[in-house]
Amino acid sequence: MAERYAVSVTPGVIETIRGADPEGGVARQYLPAAEELQETAAELDDPIGDGAHSPVKGVVHRYDDRVLLNLLKTCAVYCRFCFRREMVGPGSRGLDAGELRAALDYIRNEPRIWEVIFSGGDPLTLSPRRLRAVLEELAQVEHVGVVRFHTRVPAVAPEMVTDELLAALRSGPTAFVVLHVNHPDELTTEVRAAIARLVDAGIPLLSQSVLLKGVNNSAEVLGRLFRALVRNRVKPYYLHHADMARGTGHFRTSIAEGQDLIDALRRSHSGVCVPNYVLDLPGGAGKVPVARSWILGQEDGCYRLRDRHGAGHEYRDAAAGPGPDRG
Repeated sequence: MAERYAVSVTPGVIETIRGADPEGGVARQYLPAAEELQETAAELDDPIGDGAHSPVKGVVHRYDDRVLLNLLKTCAVYCRFCFRREMVGPGSRGLDAGELRAALDYIRNEPRIWEVIFSGGDPLTLSPRRLRAVLEELAQVEHVGVVRFHTRVPAVAPEMVTDELLAALRSGPTAFVVLHVNHPDELTTEVRAAIARLVDAGIPLLSQSVLLKGVNNSAEVLGRLFRALVRNRVKPYYLHHADMARGTGHFRTSIAEGQDLIDALRRSHSGVCVPNYVLDLPGGAGKVPVARSWILGQEDGCYRLRDRHGAGHEYRDAAAGPGPDRG
């Protein structure tokens, strides 16, 4: 298996697996399984089309005002459902000095770019010194207002959230950290402490999760996860429908199942605890919301809307002008 897809599990994750169900929602994310060798014709090497939107190595410019900056191709752990599993792993080469210079030059020369998103390989596995050097360069780019880090590190290697890392994150434009976590058992005492260090340092935290069969495809598990995140000052941001990465079919649910779960969460949980349910379109067209619409129909400024229990209600949009004469 390791010859096909990278395998790495941190000591902290091993302890979490030992303390929970050894075949449960944590272990299934990280420990390889024979099902990964089963592929379908619909699965892709690049399931969200990064390559189609990469003007220079390490940069993905899919949306007008933001870019991904992928500095390296290694992670602290390798998730069994990773959509970049064909591109990351030990021995994979990140950006060298010249390639990094070209990537930063692209950002400097594109005034549309307001946000730079550091993505995987996991950007927080970089040394604080290297991270600071990149952020200090971005701080000199006037049109860059925000940087965002998508990372597993606080959840899988909380000891890496050091004072040096916190100082590096504060050395550039306003930084957000998006924590990738999929199951409430991942939020151990050590992980919660790492989250607190980030938030107490003034760094806002969001979360992203992937909807995974056998891991979190129940409203009870997702509800516990999202409530625990909010209690630890992390706003649930994205619930991703699993991508069409090769060998990941055993993780995928149907969209209808995901819609049912989001509806169940909205019925019984604070809106603060409910993320956006999204799908990354194959080919590179980007993310689209796939939760069920609350608008059941519309005619002549009169909307038919459903409430959280599924009941329908009419609402006339007065600002749209008078409706048809019903006299």
